[in-house]
Amino acid sequence: MARRRSTSLPLLLLPLAATLALTGCFSASAEPAGSTGRISVAHMQPPRSGLDPLSDDAFKLSRWSTAETLVTLNESGDATPGLATAWQRTSDTAWEITIREGVSFHNGEPLTAAAAANSLQAAIDSTPVPRILNGTALNVDAVDGQTLRITTADPDPLLPQRLSSPQLAIFDPSAYTDHGVNPVNTGTGPFKITAVDGISGATLDRFDGYWGEPASAAGIDVKFVPDGTARTAALRTGEADIVEAIPAGQASTVDQELLTEVPMPRTNTLYLNTKKGPFADPAVRAAAREAIDRAAIIESVYEDRADLAEGLLGPALPYAAEYRDDAEYQELLAHRAQPAKVKDVKISLGTFTDRAELPEVAVILEQQLEAAGFEVQQDVREYQYIEADALDGAFDAFILSRATVLDSGDPVAYFASDFTCEGGFAISQLCDIQVEEGIASASETDAGTGRQRAIMLAEARILGTDAAIPLLHERVIQGENAAVSGAARDPRERSLVTTQTQLDTK
Repeated sequence: MARRRSTSLPLLLLPLAATLALTGCFSASAEPAGSTGRISVAHMQPPRSGLDPLSDDAFKLSRWSTAETLVTLNESGDATPGLATAWQRTSDTAWEITIREGVSFHNGEPLTAAAAANSLQAAIDSTPVPRILNGTALNVDAVDGQTLRITTADPDPLLPQRLSSPQLAIFDPSAYTDHGVNPVNTGTGPFKITAVDGISGATLDRFDGYWGEPASAAGIDVKFVPDGTARTAALRTGEADIVEAIPAGQASTVDQELLTEVPMPRTNTLYLNTKKGPFADPAVRAAAREAIDRAAIIESVYEDRADLAEGLLGPALPYAAEYRDDAEYQELLAHRAQPAKVKDVKISLGTFTDRAELPEVAVILEQQLEAAGFEVQQDVREYQYIEADALDGAFDAFILSRATVLDSGDPVAYFASDFTCEGGFAISQLCDIQVEEGIASASETDAGTGRQRAIMLAEARILGTDAAIPLLHERVIQGENAAVSGAARDPRERSLVTTQTQLDTK
């Protein structure tokens, strides 16, 4: 029977040693930052599903180094060992995974292939299924104590990368209940959760039985602080050692030495409707492309805290830029339509208010497009009220902040969703045979440099249609107390406090 997630898990009722109030500040009775060897963290968003690891809350568990996956990803998105030490493809659809020996769950129980299979099966049976498994059918079983067999319905060269998703983290079988999945004292990471206080905070202690390098810090004290001004104040006053997502508008109020800008795999893109309206003409799309001044948007809206988009994929994917000099890539772009001369061409431009910068971007784009001969009518709403119209092709142009890699660390799923004939997020309404072939080729190529090149050639094919005009790549601003060292600065937002993270208590 499929497990339906509960948003009110038993763990929400667990007491904290000290109650945390949702004021944006850490407990006044706490020891001064750095004096105890514990790391205090201010997060942007509270848990949405009671820290159920089959939900997006899995990324918090990963960032606290309490939950671990069979496979991890390196900077380039290649699969590296985690709780699995090796994997081998034994046929087009079958893989054997070797489970690491000597690993204990936080409750003292040993990690086995059967326990790993149990966690993966829970994800497969969950409703809704974790997004990394959308469209993917898996069968899992334990061959012996340390060997796991995974069979896919179709050939899947990206299976090891899929196993890196935080939503496929491995927990002791006791974590899985009729009410959901309880990560308290059931993970394998260097920190164990000892208490959770609903949407206020959480407490983690160093796990001395960890299989790898022991954690430097004695523990982690987590506070959920949705208000950006309060998070910034917590960094400025030293009440938090690490602060997630300092708003760009608040960054100037903090000592700049305490801030780190991390490139995100997220691109702000202007999608153009290729199916109907003025932008059904490639030359008119090209005119819009030529009208846009990306640098002006970054300077005025983002205060220069974003990266100019040369393509759909940004600096969070280190290999992207190097392939743009490829002769075949350049040849694909050379066939783009020449810009038409436009005058009094009426277009509708949509975006949403949930990301504060996007309405401002819309204002600047309207000015730039009208200077080129377009007449722009804006439609700006909350995302929940505008998404359906955007997907139905109701707009001539739509501004979207879009994650370009999903949980596998690979952008092919994003390409397929947004730019294929049957894509589920095809705002541009694009259906182009060359684009289809390019994305299909990338999806079928094994992980490695060959797949990276195929991905970039697929990007060139998409850009060649002018169905999407990338504007900028977002950054997240991470705050760190001057005493903090070793905090992860992860574009994928999977790591934050690691075994290396510590405070200088001198």
